[in-house]
Amino acid sequence: MIRVTVLINIIFSISFAQTPIFTSGTEGYQTFRIPAMVAAKNGCLIAFAEGRVNNAGDFGNIDLVMRKSCDDGKTWTKLKIVIDNDKLQAGNPAPVFDFLDPEFPEGRLFLFYNIGTNHENEVRKGNGKREVLYVTSIDNGDTWSSPVDITSQTHKPSEWRSYANTPGHALQLTKGTKKGRLFVPANHSEGDPLAHFEDYRAHAFYSDDHGRTFRLSKSLELKGSNEATAAELSKDGLILNTRNQKGDVKQRIVAISKDNGETWTSENFDERLIDPVCEGSLLNIGGKKLAFTNAADKKNRNNLTLRISKDEGKTWSKSILIDGQEGNSDFTAYSDIAKINKRKVGVLYERDNYKEIVFRIVKW
Repeated sequence: MIRVTVLINIIFSISFAQTPIFTSGTEGYQTFRIPAMVAAKNGCLIAFAEGRVNNAGDFGNIDLVMRKSCDDGKTWTKLKIVIDNDKLQAGNPAPVFDFLDPEFPEGRLFLFYNIGTNHENEVRKGNGKREVLYVTSIDNGDTWSSPVDITSQTHKPSEWRSYANTPGHALQLTKGTKKGRLFVPANHSEGDPLAHFEDYRAHAFYSDDHGRTFRLSKSLELKGSNEATAAELSKDGLILNTRNQKGDVKQRIVAISKDNGETWTSENFDERLIDPVCEGSLLNIGGKKLAFTNAADKKNRNNLTLRISKDEGKTWSKSILIDGQEGNSDFTAYSDIAKINKRKVGVLYERDNYKEIVFRIVKW
């Protein structure tokens, strides 16, 4: 008798209740973009975004703003401005809780971000600069520290030009030889602009002393790797998942590390994770289980999909269509994930051509 096991990837299209968190054209902002979210030890969800004052562009007068929910997203606090960089940008919010610092037993929230003096394409040409900073909170975002500039530790201005933290949450390693490490995926451009964005490379920076000092990981070898997200694996493993800025292959780039994200043993395209050249979010939701969201479409930023892996990304056994609209080229775009409980995640994402950033709870 021959037993044949067939893994069927079933796509569920489910109507979830959604709550607008940031609505473009309100609160003094023309557009809200770039969602990021983390969960506090007490279960409160803290959502961040870029509040773009004058237009939808990536450069200009841009603040970092937040709202908080302590009832699983049913209600949210009033909008709070966390970073106001005058008339220049503050962008790419990358929040992460440090739950393993004995000095702060209830957790210390880091918010990494970038500031810049010119448009990204001009910085790629050497006209302008990008810097890396962070602020912290010990009361789950109610109050914040003064900014700390870590550019000299996390950037190579003599070699690199454009620079950005991950859009979305960063992470802390919870086990292994580097337990407690704060790890922030990032990307940069190297030297003069190249055709097809081949000057872009993904990398990361990390701290093993609760944010006092930082070091850089190795960069990926694959040219065009951009906007990275990451998750912890077993046995000192870490997975980095990036957008392919070149756009020649409409798939996510996946790199594996066996030394807690310092170097990379493999870099490959994952044909199962199609992508239209957009951001994605990756989260370890317990043991070997990973959750991943992105606009799962080869042409358009549409069809936001949650995928679940129970074997650290080797296979994706479940796929759930969260939101999409036929014929709408930018209906769903950037997203971020936070764990709610063992069978639910919260998803914060851009919707309806960047008109709003909404929150949904998805049972997987």
